[in-house]
Amino acid sequence: MMRVQEARTIELQQRLAEDGIDVAILHDADSIFYFSGFCDYLGMEYDRATLLVIPRLGAPVLITPAMEAELARRMGSVPDVREWTDGIDGEWPRHVEAIFAGQTYRVIGIEPFKTHPRVASVLRALAPDADWRDVSRTIGTLRAIKSPDEIATMHQAGEVAVAMVEGGRAAIAEGVPEYELALAVIAAGTRRAARFLADNGEDALVSPTIYNLQILQSGWETCMVHRRSTVKPLAKGDPIYFCFCGMATFKQFKLGFDREFFLGSATDEQQRTYETVVAAQQAALAEIRPGAIAEDVHAAAEEVYRSAGFGLAYRTGRAIGYSYLEEPQLKRGDKTPLQTGMTFAVDGGITIPNTFGARVGDSIVVTDKGFDYLTRYPREFTIV
Repeated sequence: MMRVQEARTIELQQRLAEDGIDVAILHDADSIFYFSGFCDYLGMEYDRATLLVIPRLGAPVLITPAMEAELARRMGSVPDVREWTDGIDGEWPRHVEAIFAGQTYRVIGIEPFKTHPRVASVLRALAPDADWRDVSRTIGTLRAIKSPDEIATMHQAGEVAVAMVEGGRAAIAEGVPEYELALAVIAAGTRRAARFLADNGEDALVSPTIYNLQILQSGWETCMVHRRSTVKPLAKGDPIYFCFCGMATFKQFKLGFDREFFLGSATDEQQRTYETVVAAQQAALAEIRPGAIAEDVHAAAEEVYRSAGFGLAYRTGRAIGYSYLEEPQLKRGDKTPLQTGMTFAVDGGITIPNTFGARVGDSIVVTDKGFDYLTRYPREFTIV
């Protein structure tokens, strides 16, 4: 039976043929996973390059360091894995050179903003007379609409995210250092993810372990939107902000998810600000449906901020999937019509410098009738 990655590769090859592109060379880890099923966990993107070469005609080739080759063969769907070793026989460029030598590739596609400059320069030197094209939009279009199976997995990722916030919330108490909340988040998310996995078949090499640095602040430092957890102890009256962007990941799907709690008490102004944030997010969500324009969704949130006396905010959302940031984005100037099957992180946020930050965020999927939550968890003002 054909694996999903093989079907995606065939679809990309059809697009390459339509665009007159002879071959695509992918360096972005998320794109490589999308078309091959292989995750390069090490991620040393330019010094130990992994490349996926997809010709318009013929089978793809995966080029990867020898130390990753066995994992690539077992995890991925590409039979032709060509390995290389540091400092020996020309390393990875020799494989590209051999591929080029066997074919006449006049038009070559890459993702220029996702290909490390050093890798790009070597590739161009190997084919100096080629016409190099940007295939980012082509690949982005393929990835934008999620299949029912992908959406089902993203719902599982949403359950993992909910377990994470529940673990973090349970650890909130006076005197507890912020990093203990982060540890609780990692443990809870990992245990929930593990329940979805088997130790055989396609799941056998999938890790449930939640990782990356927890975005977490407390007290007045909630105005530092992306500060990580520290040794700072929690105190009564602290707002506590959890952001799981970069951590809410399952089977390579990356969700956006944010929640905020208040320890013991909160001021009236903090409550008003937080409730304004939730109202802005909900106003944006009310606009989401097939055919809605991305910037109009953002405008609905901005109107709530203005009416409440706050200034303009950052973007209201971004498409999500196998990458932390995909297209389109819910912001001014993005006139992309939304389509059924697109998935987004949709946020509300207000930052008052040196005082307080209030934020909330969810991941959703666009449906025929509107949207459905991928992250289902209350967002009401909550004192713990």
